[in-house]
Amino acid sequence: MIQLLRIAGLVSLVLLTAGCSGFGKKDEAREPMELVEFDQRLAVERLWETDTGAGLDRSAPNIKPFFIDGELWVADHEGRITVVDADRGDVLRRFDTGLEIAAGPSVFGQRVLIGTVGGQVALLDRATGAIQWRAQLSSEVLAMPVLRDETVVARCIDGRVFGLAVDSGRRDWIYDRSVPLLTLRGNSDPLLRAGQVFVGYDDGTVAALRIADGALLWEQRVSIPEGRSELERLSDIDGPMAVVGGDLYAVTQHGRMASLALESGRIQWVKDIASHSGLAVSRTRLATTASDDTVWMVDRLSGATVWQNEQLLRRHLTRPTFQGGFVVVADRSGHLHWLDAETGEFAARVRASKDRPASAPLVIGTTLYLLDRDGRLSAWRAGGTG
Repeated sequence: MIQLLRIAGLVSLVLLTAGCSGFGKKDEAREPMELVEFDQRLAVERLWETDTGAGLDRSAPNIKPFFIDGELWVADHEGRITVVDADRGDVLRRFDTGLEIAAGPSVFGQRVLIGTVGGQVALLDRATGAIQWRAQLSSEVLAMPVLRDETVVARCIDGRVFGLAVDSGRRDWIYDRSVPLLTLRGNSDPLLRAGQVFVGYDDGTVAALRIADGALLWEQRVSIPEGRSELERLSDIDGPMAVVGGDLYAVTQHGRMASLALESGRIQWVKDIASHSGLAVSRTRLATTASDDTVWMVDRLSGATVWQNEQLLRRHLTRPTFQGGFVVVADRSGHLHWLDAETGEFAARVRASKDRPASAPLVIGTTLYLLDRDGRLSAWRAGGTG
């Protein structure tokens, strides 16, 4: 019931905020920015498109493609999993789990993990789709379950993190941490590295846990919730964090991007950027989409701004993804935009779908994959001159 109240409260506040200007009159300050014309200098080719099921609904915010061994694994909110050949787009097999999937699938060897709206984690056999076990946890599993050192790590929407035995689903440990009353609907995926799991919380805190027993190694507040209302104090870390060498990078909805020392959590630099979509990293650069849909490129060593592009404001962009010398974002109307990673200037644009994206584009090698909320998965290649 608490979770339902949290979600209902957020929806009500968002509707109130969006609807209080003009009572139906067009508010140009809230309209998506018109797409600007530019000389397309990058040739983009659609390779294939295929149907992967019923797509997403509001109960399944973290369904996204997972790549392994030349295969793309995609779930839908009705519980079906489709396996697609990444090169050709052919459907290789389908499984019907009978579960209301909210996160995943994630594939580790011959094991497939999913999280459900009903608060379960399920482990499936990769070859047959048969459910090997199901573990009932404390609340919805909106973050992708992950596996390391024979331990499945699952994070629930109520803030609890569970360590489950991979052979049986037995609960080996639990880390319990409270979350704010009002949060965005979604959780960042647990991030694994060297026997540790890093978890981004809804109050702007990053916690480092030991995978073997769930012990807290350190925690660090990236941003401090401030403001007169619960909505103004939203500080969620909902998108992907990143690790490079001994550094961890995170960005919060409340307005701070930070570099943390991996071993201690010590803050190395901070930058005032608000984002719920997380960040992407390539070599010495970090890219993120701010809450107003400004695309930022930041030097990951210093936090200095490399460039920012404000020509896609209010178009509901995904997190940026690096593809070669470019970063790619998808917008709510189904457009893919390629920006030069050095300058932030537009290099290419295509209308990839009539529906909004389900997740950020996925880049594997030279190919980009986009899943829309209707379950259409498409593959794209960019290169040469347009």
